[in-house]
Amino acid sequence: MGKRFRVRMVPLVPIIFSWLALSMVMQLSGCAGHTSGAGGGTDLVTDSDEPDSSKRARIRLELAVGYFDKGQTTVALDELKQSINANPNLFEAYNLRGLIYMRLNDVSLAEESFRRALNINPKAANVQHNYGWLLCQQSRMPESFKMFANALANPAYGDRAKTWMAQGWCQLKSGQDTDAEASFQRSYELDAGNPITGYNLALLLFKRGEFVRAQFYVRRINNSELANAESLWLGIKVERRLASPDTMAQLGGQLRKRFPQSPETSAFDRGAFDE
Repeated sequence: MGKRFRVRMVPLVPIIFSWLALSMVMQLSGCAGHTSGAGGGTDLVTDSDEPDSSKRARIRLELAVGYFDKGQTTVALDELKQSINANPNLFEAYNLRGLIYMRLNDVSLAEESFRRALNINPKAANVQHNYGWLLCQQSRMPESFKMFANALANPAYGDRAKTWMAQGWCQLKSGQDTDAEASFQRSYELDAGNPITGYNLALLLFKRGEFVRAQFYVRRINNSELANAESLWLGIKVERRLASPDTMAQLGGQLRKRFPQSPETSAFDRGAFDE
């Protein structure tokens, strides 16, 4: 079976999570710094300079990230509680706490966690991204877009592609197709390999009748291992509009072989191209 990716939807865990696990550990490990010495000079900061409470908090947080990554949410939350008890001013801990409660569908505690994180570090772009995504899921679009804008305005933020993609999906959800296309395009410029971004661009262009441009984006997906039933079906419909029966047949063969039980295969077999 081929790999699956969800379309018309920004899946919570793949978008936020794998990135979080890496970026959070990088933030916690940090770089060696310097501290003032007795003679007024500077001295290299080493592990022995870190207070025991901060060290415990950091280690527990790294463990919590690892457990969360493995789907062991309850264990991750327990480790996180110990991290916060050791150092209640670690904004990354509240960020992860918010993600955990999002996974547990506890919106109130998730929002409270992100707010706590931003109270500690108002410019934390990763927190703003996650909080913006939570607000989008609650259809609080103006607040959501403000959070995304704040994250994207941070010149040190390195994960713009995912924030542009998340914003694009939320704009689609609120019926702002033109704005959504612009956001997806910005995301694509930063990460052309993301199939969710590519699919949504292709779908928007297909609906607008720009079939050649739609073909460019969907073909890149379907020529990779990331093709799925939805992308193959969209590719078939695009090729049909461009009068390419041989390519339609080739994509249809892939669809039947790889995803025989999918709704898209059923639609293809019925010739339901305009449903």
